[in-house]
Amino acid sequence: MKRLLPLILITGACLLPLFFPSCANTTQAPSGGKKDTIPPLIIDIKPLPGAVQVPTEGASFVFTFNEYVTIKTPANIFLSPPQRRPPKSRIRGHDLVVSFEEPLEPNTTYTLSFTDAIADTNEGNMFPGYTYVFSTGAQIDSMMMTGTVRDCNTLAPVKGATVLLHKDHADSAVFLHRPYAAVKTDDWGFFVLPFIQDTLYRIYAIRDANNDNIYDPETETIAFIDSLIRPVMVASDTVPEILKYDMLDTLRCLARRSEHELKLFREKPSKQFIVNKVRTAERSAYLTFQAPGAWIDSLWIRGYRSDQVISQFNILQDSLELWINSRRAAPDTMRIYVNYRKTDTLGRLVPAQEVIRLSLPQEKRTYSKTQRRNIKHEDTVCVYTFKAVPETVEQNGFELEFRNPIISERFDSVQFLAVNTRQRQTRAEFTVEQDSLNLRRYILRPKDKLMPGFEYMMKLPHRAFRDINGFWSDSTQVKVSLPSDETLSTLELDLSGVDRKLIVDLLGEKRDKILRTHITDRDGTLLFPYLKAGRYSIRITEDGNRNSIIDTGSLLEHRQPEKVVFLDFSGSEYLDIPASTELTQSVAVGELFKTE
Repeated sequence: MKRLLPLILITGACLLPLFFPSCANTTQAPSGGKKDTIPPLIIDIKPLPGAVQVPTEGASFVFTFNEYVTIKTPANIFLSPPQRRPPKSRIRGHDLVVSFEEPLEPNTTYTLSFTDAIADTNEGNMFPGYTYVFSTGAQIDSMMMTGTVRDCNTLAPVKGATVLLHKDHADSAVFLHRPYAAVKTDDWGFFVLPFIQDTLYRIYAIRDANNDNIYDPETETIAFIDSLIRPVMVASDTVPEILKYDMLDTLRCLARRSEHELKLFREKPSKQFIVNKVRTAERSAYLTFQAPGAWIDSLWIRGYRSDQVISQFNILQDSLELWINSRRAAPDTMRIYVNYRKTDTLGRLVPAQEVIRLSLPQEKRTYSKTQRRNIKHEDTVCVYTFKAVPETVEQNGFELEFRNPIISERFDSVQFLAVNTRQRQTRAEFTVEQDSLNLRRYILRPKDKLMPGFEYMMKLPHRAFRDINGFWSDSTQVKVSLPSDETLSTLELDLSGVDRKLIVDLLGEKRDKILRTHITDRDGTLLFPYLKAGRYSIRITEDGNRNSIIDTGSLLEHRQPEKVVFLDFSGSEYLDIPASTELTQSVAVGELFKTE
């Protein structure tokens, strides 16, 4: 293995052009000399790479550079298998000296890697990185494993994730023990676990918030492959996957063989208990639970009948809103009695009762003597929001949401008017649909197709609605017309072979915001009209449990997050939509979700 050092030095010299631009233009005016753009280079290592019979205690390694360097990120000097304490590193002249604060394991192959850890002192040029291998036994293990870590929702590569390799196949190992081997992903989410034993492993990836190489489900995300994995690649100092590249060198980085793909997700908490309780107003409150799927056996509010309490869970059933439907003055302290299933010290769901006392600050009481002079109009009426967005009104209709639940409604008094291009006004029909997930929200949807050039008005008359406070609504109207900008474009997706429920999202170039959504379980055309010129992507999620939301995974249940794919547009995951264009894209769903 001593042959590795000459090869490292030769390879480093050959690859230097990969890590810095061409020489400065010598025709420019003098500016104090050329700027140093060359990263530091290792010129000597003691002991040499591939050292065996390294003592388990008192070992240290010296990496000599061709110039003065500094340690930019000590945490990126990474030992595998990891110890409880990270390696200790210091600079001595041109040398980086690495030692350990606890004994090494006997007969074990170790790798010591540093990426984005070292820079030269003068200009801050980053050392591209290096992986050093040694053994406390008589030989170096010879196998390796590669892969890529991605975000489960965006499929973007995740930099800095910690990949863990366990020889212990128990589900609890990743929660309790440090791994047999570990490594950090690079800018491309790529990892290589070199010089490992030829045996069966479980592989995980985590965002290791506290750098202890152990999974904490309360604060960290995780990815896993459910089957046992055996390495098939042989480690060598010349394989491209082990070499360090400039992360801007797209061709070389993408040419590396990635055997496994892991998708990071955040698990739903497993422990159940009430974590938050808030008195939001005189007659309302909300409770939040640690885990979704809260199981409530009974709930009541002292002083009120069950039919005077209105409650609503969110879709995940981890947040509960409560309202009191009574004209009586609200109590200073609302006492809520909750019988529910709570996680005990053994991790079991057991019946428990909590009495929650929620006081209302004096300044929040609408009719306190000190507040009467400050009463606002919104404190005496049924408050709501009413809107219609031109680009999405055909799909989403007119959206009406009340601050509090309503106890009286006259939707038959609402007027929907259409004004044509000649300013002729006619009455139009609409439907009313209460949101199944939000009892305070209603969708008013036109029955007939909306026409370009027409103006549409939805008029809510005075006293059409009354809320639980006994307040009546004010009148208002919303006007909307379909966009008339001729530069806007339309995208049609023709779905075929749909044999499952799908969530189809239109995202912008950054993939950080959902612009439009369709949910479907049949063949047909999905329309995305009125799009500005720009770059878009289409994300399609397989809604396995048909609940119309994108569900995360579960490590202990061996369940991966719901599968996500991005449509491929002629080799790109982005679609460039020009102005004033109608585009049609055919999507064969069966091909998208075929078993890999």
